[in-house]
Amino acid sequence: MMGMLIRQGSDIRSAEITPRRLYLDRRAFLAGMAAVAALAPGLAEAAPLAGVVAGPFSTDEQPTSKESATSYNNFFELGPDKEDPKRNAGLLRTRPWAVTVDGACARPGTVAVDDLIRPHRLEERIYRLRCVEGWSMVIPWVGFPLADLLRRFEPTSAAKFVAFATLYAPDMMPGQRLPLLKWPYAEGLRIDEAMHPLTILAVGMYGEDLPAQDGAPLRLVVPWKYGFKSIKSIVRISLVERQPPTAWNLRAPDEYGFYANVNPAVDHPRWSQAKERRIGEFFRRPTLPFNGYGDQVAGLYAGMDLRRFF
Repeated sequence: MMGMLIRQGSDIRSAEITPRRLYLDRRAFLAGMAAVAALAPGLAEAAPLAGVVAGPFSTDEQPTSKESATSYNNFFELGPDKEDPKRNAGLLRTRPWAVTVDGACARPGTVAVDDLIRPHRLEERIYRLRCVEGWSMVIPWVGFPLADLLRRFEPTSAAKFVAFATLYAPDMMPGQRLPLLKWPYAEGLRIDEAMHPLTILAVGMYGEDLPAQDGAPLRLVVPWKYGFKSIKSIVRISLVERQPPTAWNLRAPDEYGFYANVNPAVDHPRWSQAKERRIGEFFRRPTLPFNGYGDQVAGLYAGMDLRRFF
């Protein structure tokens, strides 16, 4: 693994959790959110998932409480504050739902999400999730390797990157009514990152269907990267030749890089990344390079300057 020099930094202040350039947008938005939430239908009960098997690579750390993992979320499409996604989750209808896979592949197509999921064995993988704001969780995801799905569509040699897009539906996603980001939300991975066995598409958590506030019905989980890379409510997966634009990199390229590997030695411009606060714990803990998955993924970046390609 390449060396990462850890610098000490002060704790993150609450005012720094959201980029300053979003702050005024958020304040204006919050006044309207309460009215939207009042119109939201009741949330459906999560259904248990059948036939789930234990997957590889799980951490032996204690999972974060389900209540915390489903009520403290970053999902700007459902609102900019951490509590907004759960409050507005009832607006998001996750069936019917289709996913298009296109670009540099031999068998492009659009498939109903249940037909996309059905051929794959569902695994539970207990992964750490580290957010750029300095908090972290441990979540038992249920899903399957992204590589298994991509192979089904037969990527060609021209596929160097994978681009993802979230649903664009301002009627169901009230956050999209404001210019907080360029909508629809977009993310991307290099093809070798996408094909890595740690990278999964999650359809559930805690042994149940994925809640809307956590990205139902289909979200990406890339555990060695900051959480904003794990795009939610996916409707399009495109195999492309060039590095695709991504939502947060477009908004603030000096703060949110394309790679977004968890790196305690590369600070956010406005706070240190050297420590993190695990939800449910009082004290901060040292941030682990690659979020603790360095043994599995460090080789993907051999020879790269991870301060430049952050």
